[in-house]
Amino acid sequence: MSIAENLARLHDQIAAACRQANRPTSEVALMAVSKVHPVEVILEAHAAGQRLFGENRVQEFAEKFPLVAHLSDPTRSSPPYAQYHLIGPLQSNKTTRAAELFHSIDTVDSLKIAQRLNSAALALNKKLPILIEVKLSHEESKHGLAPDDLPALLNDLAAFENLIPSGLMTVPPWSEDAETARPYFQHLRRLRDEQQRLHPTLTQLSIGMSNDFTVAIEEGSTCIRVGTALFGKRIYPTP
Repeated sequence: MSIAENLARLHDQIAAACRQANRPTSEVALMAVSKVHPVEVILEAHAAGQRLFGENRVQEFAEKFPLVAHLSDPTRSSPPYAQYHLIGPLQSNKTTRAAELFHSIDTVDSLKIAQRLNSAALALNKKLPILIEVKLSHEESKHGLAPDDLPALLNDLAAFENLIPSGLMTVPPWSEDAETARPYFQHLRRLRDEQQRLHPTLTQLSIGMSNDFTVAIEEGSTCIRVGTALFGKRIYPTP
C-alpha cells in the first residue's frame, strides 16, 4: 500500500479507537516516525496531508533538513506547516543543533540537557517545547528519567524561561500483545496528572506506537508515534 493509503487507514483506526474511548479525534495527534527512512518518505507523507514528523538522531535529520525545510517555512508553504520533533536520546554536545532543527525535543531526561537546551533556545530567541522522557521499563536499552526524579526536574525547569515543559513520554517493552503496554501507559498518565496540578503546561502524553497505539489512546495518549504501520519496515539499517 502507498503511504497515502496507509495514512488513511491509520486515521480510520485512530478514529475507531477514539470512539471506543469516548474521546474526540482532535485530542490525538499522529506523529510519522521517519527515522532511518530516506527523505522521500517525508515528502510523500506531507503531500498526503501528514504534518508531524519524528526523528531519532540529530545528525541524520540535519542531513535531511535542507530538502524538507521548506515544508515548515511559513513564507514558502501553505498552513498547517510541518513540524519536526526529536524523539531519540539527545547527547549534550548536540543540544545547540537540536534546538535549531526541531520544533520540540521529546526526550529530555536530565537537568544538564535542559540547561543546555534553554541556553541554545535563548540564543535563538526561541521558546522550545519539550517532553520529559520517563523510564518505566527495566530494560537497559530504554532511556529516560526515573519516576521519582520527575518532581525535582520539573521544579528546576521552572527557572528556564525558554523551555516549555509540555508533557511526558515513555517507551514500554515491546510485545506483540498490546495489552502488556497498558500498565506503563497508565503509570505515565498518573505521573502526568499528579504533576499537572503544579505545572499546568504539562498536558501532553506521548505514548503508543504502531503495535499498541489503540491501547495508548484508551489510556489518554495525545500523540502516537507511528513508523512501521505508515512507512513499512526500515529501508536501511540503523548505523
